[in-house]
Amino acid sequence: MQDLILASSSPRRKELLENLRLNFVTSSSDVDESFEPGLPPVDVVQELAYRKAAAVYKDNTAAYVIGSDTVVSVDGEILGKPENETHAIEMLKLLSGRKHYVYTGVAILSSNISTTFFEKTEVMFWELSDEEINWYVQSGEPFDKAGGYGIQGLGSMLVREISGDYFAVVGLPVSRTIRELKRPVTRCLINFSTSLTPILGRENE
Repeated sequence: MQDLILASSSPRRKELLENLRLNFVTSSSDVDESFEPGLPPVDVVQELAYRKAAAVYKDNTAAYVIGSDTVVSVDGEILGKPENETHAIEMLKLLSGRKHYVYTGVAILSSNISTTFFEKTEVMFWELSDEEINWYVQSGEPFDKAGGYGIQGLGSMLVREISGDYFAVVGLPVSRTIRELKRPVTRCLINFSTSLTPILGRENE
């Protein structure tokens, strides 16, 4: 049975996998997250997810390694994590009262699989007052999150509606990720909890 490694230090991604009762470990990947200007968001997130997974996989070739990356896109501009309070305020003002798109890419690497995919989710913000924006920034929540907000925390109050995978916005599209791991080539190799059987089906299905 092969180990499962999440190539991330993100507490949110870790919690999402823990909620599925999977046996896994985490290993942070220190990689260059810069990308070529003008690169489409779908390519950016898959490339960065692959870099993260590859950095961990090179020292863990007997394991299955999952890497993930998330960006926010509005008006063709890619928003990563805010660098400071001023940057966070600028991001939130840009998103206020508008639709934007959250792209999350995932890479899965092992000795017999190398795959990347992405999920695109549409998010609509309420019209935000300066007071609301300043309050949220002062909470400290925006600073380690793409687009400057966390939909699973206080940032949920900024969101008017969402179309797509909520968990992808949090940082990892868990349903799609599990199904990629459960494809025939990887079936039986991951120690899934029996609690997932009703969701994923029997091994011979």
